[in-house]
Amino acid sequence: MKIVLTIAGSDTSGGAGVQMDLRVLHACGVYGVSVVTALTAQNTQGVHRVHRVPPRFVAEQIDAVARDLPIAAAKLGMLDQARIVEIVAERLHRRSIPNVVVDPVILAKDGTPLLNNRAIAVLKERVLPRALVVTPNVPEAEALSGVSITDTASIREAALRMAGLGVKGVVVKGGHLPGEPVDTLFWANEFFEFSGPRLEGAPVHGTGCIYASALAAAVAKGATVPEACARAREVVAGAIEGAAALGKGTRLALFGIAEEG
Repeated sequence: MKIVLTIAGSDTSGGAGVQMDLRVLHACGVYGVSVVTALTAQNTQGVHRVHRVPPRFVAEQIDAVARDLPIAAAKLGMLDQARIVEIVAERLHRRSIPNVVVDPVILAKDGTPLLNNRAIAVLKERVLPRALVVTPNVPEAEALSGVSITDTASIREAALRMAGLGVKGVVVKGGHLPGEPVDTLFWANEFFEFSGPRLEGAPVHGTGCIYASALAAAVAKGATVPEACARAREVVAGAIEGAAALGKGTRLALFGIAEEG
């Protein structure tokens, strides 16, 4: 049984963050362990408040897990503040945690800022050089690369700039652009594209968390990064197709939970 660590925020709706990461990891056939970086009061309509976890306690959580369990991969989500980004970078190095997948959570789906400029700078300087792959959507890729993304050429330019920060692989998810959504991977000096039809329906909460967690699970089980990206896209597509409007806002992924009655 492979073990995958998620380092992320808590989502009270269960649709994203640590709660969703653990559900995805389980569904993908790995054992998930978790470190909580922030507590959020949120629901399907948005983030109402963020309560910060002390950085030192984040470090202690990582130490407790990594000293005991053989971690095969890690997924990073909401890191909340620059000091936590620094702590996580230091502990990834100290504990020799492999196969780090970074979901750069900069904005919530409702537009709430979840990472300030200082924290973004630290992420670029200290976390990405230790990462296997980073998985930004278009707005996140623009924030990390400084490139205005409008088409395939600008996606590739942004990916190359992010790769220049030291991360081994970059996936820019193209769902924010018009037309058929295309995910672009830069890996081993090659570009790969993963495309498919745009799925209909209201937005689904937590798709970035789902993608990065599924990717980390696939890598932990021995997939190559291109294989893992293809698998992660399939998992997200299934999550969108099976999502339900349980609240008043975005839909929630159910992952095979059967409706009774």
